[in-house]
Amino acid sequence: MNAPWVAHPKPYLTTLQAGRTYLWCSCGRSQRQPFCDGSHKGSGFEPRHFVAERTEEVLLCGCKHTSGAPFCDGAHTNLPGGSPLDDPESPSNRAIVAVLDMDGPRRRLDGGCYVFCPDAASSDSNGTLRYSRIVGPELGAQYQSQYLLEAVGGQTPPLGVGDSDAIILVGAGSGELIIGGRRFAVEATDGAYLRPGETLQLVPRDGRTLQVYLLASPPTELTWLGEASGNFDDTYPQRIVRVDAAQRTAMGPRYFQLLVDKRIGSRVVTQFIGHIPRSKAAPHRHLYEETIIVLAGRGWMWTDSRKARVATGDVIFLPRKQLHSLEAIDAEGMLVVGVICPGDNPSINYYD
Repeated sequence: MNAPWVAHPKPYLTTLQAGRTYLWCSCGRSQRQPFCDGSHKGSGFEPRHFVAERTEEVLLCGCKHTSGAPFCDGAHTNLPGGSPLDDPESPSNRAIVAVLDMDGPRRRLDGGCYVFCPDAASSDSNGTLRYSRIVGPELGAQYQSQYLLEAVGGQTPPLGVGDSDAIILVGAGSGELIIGGRRFAVEATDGAYLRPGETLQLVPRDGRTLQVYLLASPPTELTWLGEASGNFDDTYPQRIVRVDAAQRTAMGPRYFQLLVDKRIGSRVVTQFIGHIPRSKAAPHRHLYEETIIVLAGRGWMWTDSRKARVATGDVIFLPRKQLHSLEAIDAEGMLVVGVICPGDNPSINYYD
């Protein structure tokens, strides 16, 4: 065999037991997938021995092309059958109910999933800063709190997120972020990272409006501080990541670029920007919690038995393991920014 067989184009959801030794099939021939049954003999491939460090659910590679054996790394998305699409006009999809009513600024779908519409949300203020809470534990999140922040007319008072990490997306406008006393120029679609204990201020350019989305993990409340600190963590000097077409990763017909991730110090939360062509992905699940910000385009968010319209500016909250599918309906597709936690690879998903 010059290459392994593709046993399954998606990973296998598996519960590992701490301290137990496993033999992962690397050849693809085993009838006991994802584990070895001895069928590799003579193939040139050997099973991967590993001991589970903890009892947990994991996704073991089924396509056998992962570079992170035995775990899925998303390689299946670029193999035949690894990025299937779904027909939104199929009889079963025609039976899905469209959610039109709103619960405040939210359209609620199955399993705690919802679409947040900023135009329908109320906001609070502190000086030149307006802010709204999008996601939090009281709304079903386990790993994050997310806020929409807008600096209107001038520099905002300093705020903090305690001992949490914060991932920031510049949604609109330009100006500066002051992180722990250090100034960084920013513009729309930039990702930014705030270390635990550091302070944040927004400075809009020319007295206009600077809009950012801030996600804190673990979830926490915003803390209002009397003055900004100079406690910038020099261990991680890079804090701003910009869109760069050369850094794109293909994911079937879609692509994404990692923005804030472990390369600049964020080891639990990962932020990415991606493009969805006009299409509907097959329903799937993730082992991480996710929020998706729609930067441009229109479409539908589908869950088990409901769907809701999404448009530019909307934010989608997805609980861990929730069945879902995001459909783009414009010819130009949809541009989104996603944040996953805990996780570091947005291309990893699985079916039932």
